[in-house]
Amino acid sequence: MPDAALQPGPRHAVPVLPLADVVLFPHAILPLRVTDLRYRTLVRDALSGERTVALALSKPGFEPGERSHPEVFPTACLARFQDVAWLPDDCYDLRLIGLARVRLERRVREHPYPSARVRVLPQEPYTEDDPLVQLERQASIRVFERLLNAAAAAAGVAPPPVPDADASYEAVVSMMCMCLDVEAGEKLGLLEMDSVIERGKQVRERIERRLRSGPRPEPGDPPSN
Repeated sequence: MPDAALQPGPRHAVPVLPLADVVLFPHAILPLRVTDLRYRTLVRDALSGERTVALALSKPGFEPGERSHPEVFPTACLARFQDVAWLPDDCYDLRLIGLARVRLERRVREHPYPSARVRVLPQEPYTEDDPLVQLERQASIRVFERLLNAAAAAAGVAPPPVPDADASYEAVVSMMCMCLDVEAGEKLGLLEMDSVIERGKQVRERIERRLRSGPRPEPGDPPSN
């Protein structure tokens, strides 16, 4: 069974960072620049605590205000700060790693940033040595490598490395989901799936369809908040 399925939920409320067009998956890496004053405060507080944050997709139609925060979807990804760079303009460049799917429950604060109790979402168990899982993993890596090569060729750069032999099936699936060129709401639908195997099949099929129709270049700059 994957490690993420065994993780207990945080005992304390965690900061919630709303993102307009980004969905993070467990085991995946996300570079993120934080510029908003409220969320810079969130970063500083998180660094002095457990270094965790819940990344949640914000709902459309939000009108930004000085003391308001976007409404977010309840399914989110608990993440940990891996690297933090403080910039001369007092903003932050972050590198976050996804830990587990969570559901946002009771809000315990709203200002200067939201915090909430979270519950780790269970997922359907599987084993890495299951022959069917091994076949799915191999097929996913082959398709992922084709996607990376196509995107690199379109950008005129060397392709990044594919997942190494020690990467779990869920890690491979999560990296594929992160690279999938679809709307954030569609990625959230993948994150909400309790079956890693079904999530992997769906993202692989979508990548295969995209490769047949011709891949679009992937954006190279990290998202901002």
